[in-house]
Amino acid sequence: MRVIVALGGNAVLQRQQKPDAHTQVANVAAAVRTLAGLADRHELVITHGNGPQVGLLALESATDHHLTRPYPFDALGAQTQGMIGYWMLQALQNALPGRQVLAMVTQTLVSAVDPAFDDPGKFVGPVYDRDEAAKLAEEYGWTVKPDGDYWRRVVPSPAPQRVVETRLIRRMLGERVIVICAGGGGVPVIRDEHGRLSGVEAVIDKDATASMLAEALDCDALLILTDVPRVMRGFGTPAQSEIGHTTPHELRALDFPAGSMGPKVEAACRFVETTGDMAAIGRLDQAEQILEGSAGTIVTPNARWPLTSTL
Repeated sequence: MRVIVALGGNAVLQRQQKPDAHTQVANVAAAVRTLAGLADRHELVITHGNGPQVGLLALESATDHHLTRPYPFDALGAQTQGMIGYWMLQALQNALPGRQVLAMVTQTLVSAVDPAFDDPGKFVGPVYDRDEAAKLAEEYGWTVKPDGDYWRRVVPSPAPQRVVETRLIRRMLGERVIVICAGGGGVPVIRDEHGRLSGVEAVIDKDATASMLAEALDCDALLILTDVPRVMRGFGTPAQSEIGHTTPHELRALDFPAGSMGPKVEAACRFVETTGDMAAIGRLDQAEQILEGSAGTIVTPNARWPLTSTL
């Protein structure tokens, strides 16, 4: 099978206000070990989040008095893709001696007139309490919004159109190379009137990019791995319950938080609706069980896995 895995930042790097590099490297290595079994038996593409890292680097850049202006988000996205990709690359090489692994800095094309540029909504950086977030917003001109019990900075998140390097990724998969790409949704770029690429100030939702890339690469399964075992119906209410096997139609009839589970559900539904294949949302440490259908929330056209014909 050809499988694409979208790793959530909280699941891989853990939810910390100021995670140090040593801790992050150890967390990445632990996360990658859980994927070694999948990589050993399937063609594997790995994408990952970068919200905490790109947010911290943006804060450091904004407060560095040696800079005449902060680094833009496209450059910070490329920087974090390289950093996290390197950690994953090395961990996979150590876990699977002899396998070829490639970590790519990839660009994701977006529309210059996407309405998201007028309504920032993508969380980046560490979490703050309300007072600290308000202070930082006033000091640096940020937009901040609540994220669960905390507050975080938000930036524009336009919809991904295509990963520019898709053909190269497909070629590498044909050679049995494990590919790490589209970190943080990819570096956001637009084409100008002459067809040339240039970066823009935005952060793309990594699950949306993973869903789009999975379709473009003819993947058989999309696994969105996070720090929760399953999608919950009525989350936070006395009537909450886990969702096991389901369909896009059933999921779309429910409400999910826009800043957390909502984008994951949308990405899973979109992939299944477009391809007729399988998507799933669940815990990183249950990746193999999820692909077998015994864990996580499994989304298929007919709520069954392995798939049976819907024709």
